[in-house]
Amino acid sequence: MYQDINRIKVNLTNTPYDVVISAGGIKTIGEELLRIGIRPKTKILIVSNPDVAKPYSSALIKSLEQSNLKSNLLIIEAGEQHKTPQTIAKIHNAAYEHEIERDSLIIALGGGVIGDMAGFAAATWLRGIAFVQVPTTLLAMVDASIGGKTGVNHKFGKNLIGAFHQPKLVLIDINTLQTLPNREFSAGMAEVIKYGVIGDKELFKKLELISSLRCLGDINEKQLLEIITKSVKIKSKIVVEDELEKGLRAILNYGHTFGHVIENLFGYGTWLHGEAVALGMILIGELSLKRNQWESSQVERQKLLIEKAGLPIEYPKLDIEKVIRVLKSDKKVKDGCVRFIMPVKIGTVYIETNITYIEIEEFLREINSI
Repeated sequence: MYQDINRIKVNLTNTPYDVVISAGGIKTIGEELLRIGIRPKTKILIVSNPDVAKPYSSALIKSLEQSNLKSNLLIIEAGEQHKTPQTIAKIHNAAYEHEIERDSLIIALGGGVIGDMAGFAAATWLRGIAFVQVPTTLLAMVDASIGGKTGVNHKFGKNLIGAFHQPKLVLIDINTLQTLPNREFSAGMAEVIKYGVIGDKELFKKLELISSLRCLGDINEKQLLEIITKSVKIKSKIVVEDELEKGLRAILNYGHTFGHVIENLFGYGTWLHGEAVALGMILIGELSLKRNQWESSQVERQKLLIEKAGLPIEYPKLDIEKVIRVLKSDKKVKDGCVRFIMPVKIGTVYIETNITYIEIEEFLREINSI
């Protein structure tokens, strides 16, 4: 399907790695692992979910075997509702059962939830072992698999338990998108749109020129490869500049603060992560407009692009007291203030730490009355 192979270096000082974008890459993963120094006979635990393992695990395992790498497959349930410490315990149990050692490897084969959990299990097994990301959703390809954020949800908030643990390799096989449900494809497109807003107005314009972004069939091969490659380059550049999210990297959370509120209040699984982020972008756009920080024409362009991707643009009525409670438990709170990523114009955002809870309450009362 795709003839190009792109290698993008995430050039971190201590833990550099490649993001390899190709078609059919799963069939060559064994070679890729040997190329980055994984030794023959290394024990590997593959973590996947039923929907992904069925079409793709056999080819992956065959490639590992051809490179004399030993693997075992663990099937767990994906979905935000399963992203819990209890599921991590299942991965740890499998690691013990299959004698996963310090020089062993965990491979995450699946979407962002699988990647987050497998990565966190790798970060915490024997105080940290290597892992590889093989993302199979658009959202995971352009966002979740890159940057080393791993973790699980707590009943009081999303991703409150986690660790930074960079992968040894990210292998993106674009062919896996052929089995991705349309709703999941749309959800991933939310993160692509996010990149356009936070730092690439040309990417945003390219997306505007495509007639529909709802499913894989709406986008030709060249466009898709370009979209994914541009998104990966933006994410990689930001991660290299700010690996541990001390400053600049926070802009990757554009739309996520209100998005996490929606996920938390309405139940993980009710809204897909990308859908919640899309609504978060709509909401923060409205707040920025109210503060006279960007123009109504920019708000409309963002809204139209989100709608073109088949993503929700109508947000549910929000219980203000519950919203404030969730915001106060957000991991991005610093000195009692929530960090919001505020748009100024398409391609430019900034980190705002001076929005009071009173201002948020007034804003929420206003939008609830619309």
